[in-house]
Amino acid sequence: MIGSWGLLRDAVLRLRARPALADHELDLLLSIASTASGAGASTGGAPDPSDDDPEALRLRALVELARGGDADAFGHLYDHYLPGVFRFVYYRVSSRTLAEDLTSETFTRALRSIGRYEWQGKDFGAWLTTIARNIVTDHYKSSRHRLEVVADEVPETAHVQPGPEDEVLDSITNAVLMEAVAALPDEQRDCLLMRFVQNLTIAQTAEALGRSEGAVKQLQLRAVRRLARDLPTEAVR
Repeated sequence: MIGSWGLLRDAVLRLRARPALADHELDLLLSIASTASGAGASTGGAPDPSDDDPEALRLRALVELARGGDADAFGHLYDHYLPGVFRFVYYRVSSRTLAEDLTSETFTRALRSIGRYEWQGKDFGAWLTTIARNIVTDHYKSSRHRLEVVADEVPETAHVQPGPEDEVLDSITNAVLMEAVAALPDEQRDCLLMRFVQNLTIAQTAEALGRSEGAVKQLQLRAVRRLARDLPTEAVR
């Protein structure tokens, strides 16, 4: 398994080789990320709370306890969702110190407002991501900073064993691809970060962005096609 970020790189490479790749073929390739993340158990995503999955039921129970003021329950939620939220923020701000501060602010705001949180079909991880996204947006509005990618410090999205496919994927480095992702229109960029860095599902990403699942699929298709088109030729060996 090459991990969700590897799948994004693979999709871009395939599209570079076959620009006429049909949307349904590309969509199928990208949809593998939903299963490659292992339901997000260790990356900050979460199973659909409507499923009879033990982990989903545990998380829902923790949310209900936290809504009632149980600090320990919120602590468990913090431990579960922290890695995914931090990765999303880090890839937006490219500074570990700043990402730690903004991630901390995300959970502080979540704790303050969790009493008003209601499921209503909305995933808790997607709710946290929406808060994080708003905080990052506010940061750039207030500081007027331009997103800059730190080429020598791109965190891994998954611990994977190297394999034959890595030789192919290495033809696009993490830094080069991240620079291209950062240059995408805001919604396309955030869609890819949620899907392939944070490992959110299509449904969770749709909730975080306030869009339909169909719209999210189109966003990621357009984003990947733009990446394949705009990557400099010298970036692909």
